[in-house]
Amino acid sequence: MSTLEEHIDVAVPLDRAWESLHRVEDYPRFVGGVRDARSRAEGRAHLDVETGGRLRELEAEVSDRQEEHVMEWHTTGAPELTGSFSLRPIDEGHTRIQARITYEPGTVREVFGGPKGFAQANTIERLVRSDLEHFKEYVEHGG
Repeated sequence: MSTLEEHIDVAVPLDRAWESLHRVEDYPRFVGGVRDARSRAEGRAHLDVETGGRLRELEAEVSDRQEEHVMEWHTTGAPELTGSFSLRPIDEGHTRIQARITYEPGTVREVFGGPKGFAQANTIERLVRSDLEHFKEYVEHGG
């Protein structure tokens, strides 16, 4: 398994960032490749993801440790992905978002295609960094 950790600071209060992160229906606005996303009952989410010219459906279970401002998730099928978002206040108007994703490189490559080895790790890192940058724009500009 490989683990990726990235963080970004956003110029909004913690509560606003937390709320925005939980609006699954808005994920297509800031998560690359997500064409549609819906919340389901009992802490589940459905995402339609386009990659390599193909549309894939992903189901995920989401849980919160709200008092700690941690949102954890994992896919319920292939590819097996797990992750979390931890939010920490920097001050009243700024929040640090820490993203952590655990994945099996071979499985991700089989499902989504793309390069092998170190190149794949770099690609995933760039995608996560890009998604965090897009989330920053989204949340800071009224999302």
